[in-house]
Amino acid sequence: MKRFGLGSLCFVALAVSATFAITPNANLSAGKNLYISGKVNSKNPGAFTDGHVGQNSPDFEMSDIALKVGEGPAKLFITWETRGDESWVADEYITTICKHTGAPMSDFTIQTSANSTNGVNGDWEDALQVTGNLVMSRGVEIDFAGKSWFRIVSKDKVSKFEEVGAYDMSNGGDDTWFFLGTSITQCGLKMFEVDSTFSDLIHARFPAYTPAMVRGGIACVNTTQIMDGIQVYMDHATSVKYWAIEMGTNDAWGDVLGLNVETFTRNMQVIIDSAKAHGITPIIARMMATNPPATEENWQVNPRFLDAIDSLVEVNNLPKGPDFYNYFLNHPEELSAEDGVHPLPSGAQSMQRLWAEAVAPLYASSGSSGIGVGAKAQSTNARFKIPQIQVEGRSIRVKGTDADASVSIVTPMGQVMQSASNLPSGNYMVVVRSRGNSVTARVQIK
Repeated sequence: MKRFGLGSLCFVALAVSATFAITPNANLSAGKNLYISGKVNSKNPGAFTDGHVGQNSPDFEMSDIALKVGEGPAKLFITWETRGDESWVADEYITTICKHTGAPMSDFTIQTSANSTNGVNGDWEDALQVTGNLVMSRGVEIDFAGKSWFRIVSKDKVSKFEEVGAYDMSNGGDDTWFFLGTSITQCGLKMFEVDSTFSDLIHARFPAYTPAMVRGGIACVNTTQIMDGIQVYMDHATSVKYWAIEMGTNDAWGDVLGLNVETFTRNMQVIIDSAKAHGITPIIARMMATNPPATEENWQVNPRFLDAIDSLVEVNNLPKGPDFYNYFLNHPEELSAEDGVHPLPSGAQSMQRLWAEAVAPLYASSGSSGIGVGAKAQSTNARFKIPQIQVEGRSIRVKGTDADASVSIVTPMGQVMQSASNLPSGNYMVVVRSRGNSVTARVQIK
């Protein structure tokens, strides 16, 4: 059996207002092959649609990509990622002390077809035209009734296209997320490959849900610079339901006395109000703790900034975000030894997990019970053959899977077991994945 890491899956069920209920939008692209100018990407089939932003870019420029998602959906939410220096936008639009490079798809058309066979031939209709796009990742909604293919045709060739996703919005799905942040979000959500993304972790815990992720980290940005470029966010990041916000480190950097707290608080309130004005729910993380010995002048975040975030969450009646401060205060080994603040790959995985843990109550309150008690499995697709998961003594047996299925057995603390036999007493999560679908179950070894 193939094993894969899922990170920690210790989700905490809390009472959450039905105001924040989430409607699922099934992922229709996972595992499907991307067509580039009418030909299947053969270098690494499926790499462009797996939800992971590794080094997927082909060895050539392209301006015509297509995906067959099949008939049925009336509307699609399409996401994509292109790669520059990982920043969401170039520095001339959000001015920072860092220099950012990148080549976004500036002008492009999204087309749909019902009869193409290779993403180029057949009849095509324009579903959306975009001009002046500034950002490297984005999500848009299009009409798709009666269609089976969509195609993105860029005016200029793109050399670093790396990921595309398509989600069924026919039932008003709103499981869509924009991760707004600094270089910490750049590193934690895009720069480093992880075993399990935020979306993977939510899907493993709540199989009906497949969150759409749009990554929006910008190195060196602070809240004042976001205010100066707020229109970029309004124009490019308001098609989602949630803003997952990691901000404050650059506002607090070196501010031993907390003199910038009032400006930070005022700016954050504008960000919150701007999100709400577009029907978006902002969720704010408590900013990252540093590892003082690795920083200049042995610096740590002034607690007044943390108090400001806590107050903003309470005053605005927002769901609580992850507590990056206390986690990384206790796990400095997951931070860079060079600057004491940016996550290492292990810290990136922890950031994805902490986001998933923090917002799990939103999913729990949305009518999904997640992983059931006992060995009853839940599937993301009715056509997906549900395996038999059995406990035999101190072993877990999984039967009836597809030949290419991968099985992982994970402890509540996130440890992936290397064997399904001679397991210690305790609770385990069993995750079976095949062809872009999965089933999950919780079992107990006595």
